[in-house]
Amino acid sequence: MAKTFQILTLNKISAQGLQRLPAARYVVGTEIAEPDAILVRSQHMLDRPIPASVKAIARAGAGTNNVPVQKMSERGVPVFNAAGANANAVKELVIAGMLMAARNIVPALHFTASLHGDDATLHKLVEDGKKHYAGTELRGRTLGVIGLGAVGRLVADAAIGLGMNVIGYDPGITVEAAWSLSSQVKRANSVEDLLTHSDFVTLHVPLLDATRNLIDAQRVAQMKDGSVLLNFSRDAIVDSDAVLAGLASKHLRCYVCDFPAQKLQGQAKVVALPHLGASTEEAEDNCAVMVVDLLREYLEHGNITNTVNFPNVMMPRESAFRLAIANSNVPNMLGQISTTLAAAGINIHNMMNKSRGEMAYTLVDTDSAIPAKLIAQIAAISGVLMVRDLPLEKTA
Repeated sequence: MAKTFQILTLNKISAQGLQRLPAARYVVGTEIAEPDAILVRSQHMLDRPIPASVKAIARAGAGTNNVPVQKMSERGVPVFNAAGANANAVKELVIAGMLMAARNIVPALHFTASLHGDDATLHKLVEDGKKHYAGTELRGRTLGVIGLGAVGRLVADAAIGLGMNVIGYDPGITVEAAWSLSSQVKRANSVEDLLTHSDFVTLHVPLLDATRNLIDAQRVAQMKDGSVLLNFSRDAIVDSDAVLAGLASKHLRCYVCDFPAQKLQGQAKVVALPHLGASTEEAEDNCAVMVVDLLREYLEHGNITNTVNFPNVMMPRESAFRLAIANSNVPNMLGQISTTLAAAGINIHNMMNKSRGEMAYTLVDTDSAIPAKLIAQIAAISGVLMVRDLPLEKTA
């Protein structure tokens, strides 16, 4: 009989994603006490007890700042995310943000909403007042893109389509990302180089120790006079006090972000949206479908892609018997695992091992079933964090 997996959802997850979990093998609910995995969107999990039964967490979105990633790594639990699945939604909002800033759309809307009178009166008030909201066009302006991942590349392409000049900076860009980047994007040598040449600057980097307050007072001062800063990544990437000071001195023209904060409230040159970056039906569906597929592949076959804490390990099945082993990245771990299997008379049909930082992950296909006692022996090896027995089952 095929194993049934229990999936706990902490937020409303798109039905398009959940329907990819076959009812014959998956029980999905919001009140599951001992789940095999957790599906989450924005729910804060950092202080939430995670049951020992949990083998994976899947975040239906890109950022995982609401998930206790380090604690999960220490338990051998992968944390999946949907990096890139909401990229188009964020790209479109960034372009909208640039247009709002360039054309003074928000203050113009407030002006129009404040008008009173008959049509003739409104017409006169509009004609008298519109000169205060004259803007600039995007064509011919320079956009600086910091971070050239899935979102950054789409933003760059869209800006080029609008006739903008684009320069980009991403010291950690992958070969794959570089190949997909338009040749029209000029390479900046540093953040400072990008800031001094950009009329608009958009941020698309994860929140790490290295990126916290990436845009601080010193870097605000290096931006062009009258430039616009857009932040649709994470609020802490920008030092709000430094930006507000830049706006007050008129060195910066506008700050557009997706993260309201008390100190930003009521600031005339700030456009703070209510975290709308991935809030489209399409993005929510794409994210849910992506992480559900990743989660199912892991739970059923042990294959891993798109996590924030594990190496990618994908091994086609050539045997009905498989072990998945998460362990600390320490010497002689493979030797101990293979020796333990050999001593029990278990022949290894195929094996794949990869590491990522302090984490390592191994898939082992064997020619015969692996006794529970032997699995317990492997789990007892110092440094082994989790062992899963994955016999091949017929799935829907």
